[in-house]
Amino acid sequence: MTANTSPLILVDGSSYLYRAFFASQQADMRTSEGVPTGAVRLVTSMLRSLIKQYPQSPVAVVFDAKGKTFRDEIYTEYKAQRPPMPDDLRTQIEPIHNIVRAMGFPLLSVPGVEADDVIGTMAREASSKGIDTIISTGDKDMAQLVDQHVSLINTMNDSHMDVDGVKDKFGIPPELIIDYLALMGDKVDNIPGVPGVGEKTALALLQGIGSIEQLYQNLDNIAELGFRGSKTMAKKLEANRAEAELSYLLATIKTDLELDIKVEDVPVPEADNAALIELFQQCEFRTWISDLGETSGSSPAAVDDDLIAAPEVVEYETILDEKHFKEWLTRLEKAELFAFDTETDSLNYMEANLIGLSFSVEPGKAAYLPVAHDYMGSPSQLDRNYVLEQMKTLLESENHKKVGQHIKYDMNVLARYGIELKGVAFDTMLESYVLNSTATRHNMDAMADTYLDIKTVKFEEIAGKGKKQLTFNQIEMEQAAPYAAEDADITLRLHQTLNAKLAKDADLEQVFSDIELPLIPVLARMEQQGALVDATILAQQSMEHAARLAELETKAHELAGAPFNLSSPKQLQEILFEQQKLPVIKKTPKGAPSTAEEVLQELALDYPLPKMIIEHRSLSKLKSTYTDKLPLMINPATRRIHTSYHQAVTATGRLSSSDPNLQNIPIRSTEGRRIRQAFIAPQGYKMVAADYSQIELRIMAHLSQDQGLLNAFAHGEDVHKATAAEVFKVALDQVTVDQRRSAKAINFGLIYGMSAFGLAKQLGIGRNEAQKYIEHYFETYPGVQRYMDDIRLKAAEDGYVETLFGRRLYLPEIKASNGMRRQAAERTAINAPMQGTAADIIKKAMVKVDHWLQNSDTGARMIMQVHDELILEVPEAEVESVSVQLVELMQSAADLDVPLLVEAGIGDNWDQAH
Repeated sequence: MTANTSPLILVDGSSYLYRAFFASQQADMRTSEGVPTGAVRLVTSMLRSLIKQYPQSPVAVVFDAKGKTFRDEIYTEYKAQRPPMPDDLRTQIEPIHNIVRAMGFPLLSVPGVEADDVIGTMAREASSKGIDTIISTGDKDMAQLVDQHVSLINTMNDSHMDVDGVKDKFGIPPELIIDYLALMGDKVDNIPGVPGVGEKTALALLQGIGSIEQLYQNLDNIAELGFRGSKTMAKKLEANRAEAELSYLLATIKTDLELDIKVEDVPVPEADNAALIELFQQCEFRTWISDLGETSGSSPAAVDDDLIAAPEVVEYETILDEKHFKEWLTRLEKAELFAFDTETDSLNYMEANLIGLSFSVEPGKAAYLPVAHDYMGSPSQLDRNYVLEQMKTLLESENHKKVGQHIKYDMNVLARYGIELKGVAFDTMLESYVLNSTATRHNMDAMADTYLDIKTVKFEEIAGKGKKQLTFNQIEMEQAAPYAAEDADITLRLHQTLNAKLAKDADLEQVFSDIELPLIPVLARMEQQGALVDATILAQQSMEHAARLAELETKAHELAGAPFNLSSPKQLQEILFEQQKLPVIKKTPKGAPSTAEEVLQELALDYPLPKMIIEHRSLSKLKSTYTDKLPLMINPATRRIHTSYHQAVTATGRLSSSDPNLQNIPIRSTEGRRIRQAFIAPQGYKMVAADYSQIELRIMAHLSQDQGLLNAFAHGEDVHKATAAEVFKVALDQVTVDQRRSAKAINFGLIYGMSAFGLAKQLGIGRNEAQKYIEHYFETYPGVQRYMDDIRLKAAEDGYVETLFGRRLYLPEIKASNGMRRQAAERTAINAPMQGTAADIIKKAMVKVDHWLQNSDTGARMIMQVHDELILEVPEAEVESVSVQLVELMQSAADLDVPLLVEAGIGDNWDQAH
């Protein structure tokens, strides 16, 4: 090692093990068998990153050994409060250890001490020999080891800390870190510290006087420091001297262990690629296998033929003159497929100005064509109008195939310049979404990391963050061009990888090509059209809401006997549970009585104040979220609201929307429905709203093949009434309104996996009575029970469920050892095929309806989609014919064993039409 000038790397494996586990909890990565792998992937990724950053460095990875350490003997309460290791983490330790060894790292674990002590000993030995050492850790305690030869790196956030870095971060040099930890203690490790000494006080003491030893030599001088409590601090330190000395001992990392390995013997890692391939296959880390296949002598295709070899050289060009532009235009015209992306100055497609375009025709080769960078000193660029005029034919050609990432946005931007983007053959966001809706986020950065093992340049890296963030036109060309070109290049590479994966499954490929891809221009047209909104109606509603809120507040104060803040949980707790002595239904994690919505709803059944609070909360949210906010979203040029529809957000395939979220406008309350009155038809038009009736129950009838449900729908019966007649054992014409309501709750509740407890709560009945209702239901519809049992078993066997059209929803927790997680996955397994099939059906209907509208002269246009409903603006003279055709097209969107029923309404506004 003496000949190697690269630094020694010591990896704190235990620190990264825990941090990786908790960092990966949200994504909850698992194999198809349900085995957790999130921590394995993050730790492996960190080690791979280190190798790339320090390719010639010797590396050792250190883990805590099992059993107690010398610190437990010194202080029995050391780390005593730590919860036991989670089962999902425990199962990942062995795979991590195996991968560490296969990557060629010595794995060190010494009984009786911690990983910190092993690292500390090796770092001190290396430093004494003049060997530069980098400790890879996220543990602040390690800062005590930093010196002229030892520094820290945190691979999770790529931060580096030397002696000056320690001073900048902590305000003290490395030699005072132990004193710092000893004074303020450590809750994580249960180091007691000195009571009453926190971070600021510890710093004031150390900066003002010095180490703990110097503090106890100068107790009389502490009062002169002048910080809050300094006059009594000397007494506090004197009284807790034993705790301070104990804490100092516990916080000190040992640097004098007898180890079996010397720093000179730590090797530069040489991986066992065959072993790594096997381990990565076990963990289903397919995107890491291609390189290993090449270096181990086997074909990458034999390992995973979805992976596209990375280009040896990346060439990104910047187009600034006409000659260069024409060369690229010719290349694009000759290409079978090219990746395409726009750069703009806003995420709002209705306001975005085109700043540049990027293209790629083969992996590793891309170009950026700037047209509107206007920072001081920006280079001369081609005129935007000229560029778009030259490219219009190409961009509007169906024969020239394009691929984009979330290309609907680019469609909308180009539409502002009179260009209708056509020939969209692929969208990488949707390819990823169809492939696995829950596996990863479907943005480019996340997908490049997951599928290509590439860290892309983030927008914040070139534009900054927060209020000072630059718009793209302000970013210097030297940074903007490579960033933009990379977008096109990565899009093309992602498509090649994702498309190869989709091609393996005909059903998934068909979901992409027949449902998601043709829906892109449909949604783009709806977004561009927008919905006409009358701001005066919303303003009037807001005024009425304000008056009602003031009235409710006055009445609530009267019931409470004094004024209080209705939005304050603390004040509400005092009034409801301390003053009025209402029963405590549920407590917060800190033990205080809960004032959550569900608690207030239960209390509202018997007490007037909680009922008033619920009404106030509901109306206040309605006002702030809709009647106040929607007018601000109206585009002044069009007088319309232009929402954004999202195809790749929900796990089941349902569309979502934002700015505003149309899906969440309340429809169950009178005040919620009134908001729809502000969505109006323009003069000379009517609104037509067509809604699938009980579509998920009809899908359940088809999937379960239950004869009772099939017969009820086939004969056009009121299925809720029919269910009530069977469950409550009464004649069909004797079913009461309450019995039908209960049957409706059962019908819909059970397909969502509702338990007897949940049904009892919804109906306000006893749990035993609810259980009897459920038993009667399954006696009436045994096919439903059979379907539910079968789908649970199939989901556990396959790891996923499918819609009628083959859309797949993976259930990583279907085999989870945690019962609550497993049961939640089972409920999803029951419902997802129905909800997902309903989503597929309305998407197919939208494509059919849009195709008809684009090829007819009715003048009608689709403007909104909400849940199972389509809303159109239709010229008054065409309302009857359009309504008939709309219903027919929607009902023919799928061929089920029960008829699809669509009901259409007509009105001057959305509320009337619905």
